[in-house]
Amino acid sequence: MNIKKVFTFALAGALSISMLAGCGSSSNESTTNESKEDTSLTDVQSAGHFTLGLDADFAPMGFTDDNGEIVGFDIDLAKAVGEKMGVDVEVKPIDWDSKDMELSSGKIDVIWNGFSITDERRQEVLFSNPYLSTKQSIVVKKGSDITKKADLAGKKIALQDGSTSEDALKADTATYESVGDDNISRFKENSQVLMEVDSGRADAAVIDEVFVRYYLQKENLLDKYTVLEEGFDEEDYGVGGRKGDYALMEAINKALDECKADGTTSEISQKWFGEDLIK
Repeated sequence: MNIKKVFTFALAGALSISMLAGCGSSSNESTTNESKEDTSLTDVQSAGHFTLGLDADFAPMGFTDDNGEIVGFDIDLAKAVGEKMGVDVEVKPIDWDSKDMELSSGKIDVIWNGFSITDERRQEVLFSNPYLSTKQSIVVKKGSDITKKADLAGKKIALQDGSTSEDALKADTATYESVGDDNISRFKENSQVLMEVDSGRADAAVIDEVFVRYYLQKENLLDKYTVLEEGFDEEDYGVGGRKGDYALMEAINKALDECKADGTTSEISQKWFGEDLIK
């Protein structure tokens, strides 16, 4: 065997060892990540609070009142849950379109603001048990000739960007195709969605029923809009956490159960809705 062949075999052997070492490192790293200790609950306990991210324009779940304070059903419920857990709640308004990034980056610990549980969201978010049900409603101006879903064909629709309003519309294939995607306008806030209908730039809005019924009553707009009896499929609200934060979510579920058992959730629901809507 000449010197050139010896060098070639030696180089090949070194590369093989290097590749094996690299594979071993990757495997160890993967194992380490999978077995990473879940400190989500102890982290919250050490901080003395968990940070709740919300769209502060989603009444009555979480919104800014006339005094500049963030209030709402979900705020009261979160504080009750925090009390059961022995921690405070820090409320942080976020851009709803960026909620997943806010959560994954650690800027917030949970998304808690009328957050609908969907199969798509389950891929990215760890959900609590559902605590309230709602549906996506169709809202039009009083006197509109739109009285049912079939009447939306070819009409201009307004809805909130990043919400499940669009998901619900698209899930109803016949209605969605009859409307056409070019006729859908998307806005950051639900109040803007209603303004589009009021101005005539949109013929109808697809909007969360819990929000719209509260908002129309509070703003004395019941004589201005009609909420159609026919809407889209019912959906559940849940608390959204980071994938892997099982300890924290287990504690939240336990606290939610305790709030239901002692009547706390019923009191909060009566305060905001005038009836007990809790699951």
